[in-house]
Amino acid sequence: MSKFVKISLNAIALTLVLSVLTVSETSAQRASEALKRMDAHFKSLKTLKAAVKMEKYNKQLKESDVYTGAIKYVPKIVNGKMYIRIDWEKPVEERMAVIGNEYLIYRVKQQQVYTGKTNNAKNNANASNALAFMSMSRKELVDNFTHRDLGTETVAGGTQTIHLELTPKTAASYKLAHLWIDKDGMPVMIRIVEKNDDTTTLFLSNLKKNEKLDGKDFKIDYPQSIKPIR
Repeated sequence: MSKFVKISLNAIALTLVLSVLTVSETSAQRASEALKRMDAHFKSLKTLKAAVKMEKYNKQLKESDVYTGAIKYVPKIVNGKMYIRIDWEKPVEERMAVIGNEYLIYRVKQQQVYTGKTNNAKNNANASNALAFMSMSRKELVDNFTHRDLGTETVAGGTQTIHLELTPKTAASYKLAHLWIDKDGMPVMIRIVEKNDDTTTLFLSNLKKNEKLDGKDFKIDYPQSIKPIR
C-alpha cells in the first residue's frame, strides 16, 4: 500500500471519527436544550385547554383505536395534585376526570361510571401517565429517566419538535416514553410504550394556556341512580 493511500485512509478515518463526535455533541446539546425548554415551560404552565387526539395501538392484534375530544389540565405544581378532564366525543361520548391518583370515567351511552386508582387502570385513565410529563421539572426528568435524542421532527399541523426517548430508571408501569417537544418546551405529542409494546399516543392541538380553571371544571355530573363500579 502506498504512503499516499495510507495517509488518505487515515484522513478518512479521522474525518469519520470527528463526524461521529460532532453528531453526538449536537445530539447531546439538542437533548439538553429540549430539557431546558421543558423546565421553563413546567415553571410557567398553570392551566391548559386543548383539543386532544389519542391513539391506542394493540401490537398483538395490530389494531388501533382513535379517540378525539377536548382536555382541561392543571399540573401538579399548583397544589401537589394533577387535575385532568377529558371529554371524548368520538368514537363514543365519554367523560373522564383524574385528580391526583384517582380517576372517574362516565360512559354516557352505557350509563356506567367507573372509579379507581390510575396506577391500576387498564383504560383511558392511563392517559395521565402521558400528561404527567408536563408536570415534571428538569431535575425530575434527569433523575428518573435516561434520555436519548432522536432528532428533530415535524408533527401533524406542521409543528417543529425535538423528539426525545425516555427510559425509566426504576420500575414503572411502562417501559418507554417518547416526547415531541415544541419550541416553547411543550410536549405536543407524547407516546407511552407498555411492557407488551402496546402504545398510547396523545396529540395536543389548539393550545390555550393559563386560562382560568377551578374545581368545578373537573367535576363530572352523572345521574344519581348510577352506582359507580370500582
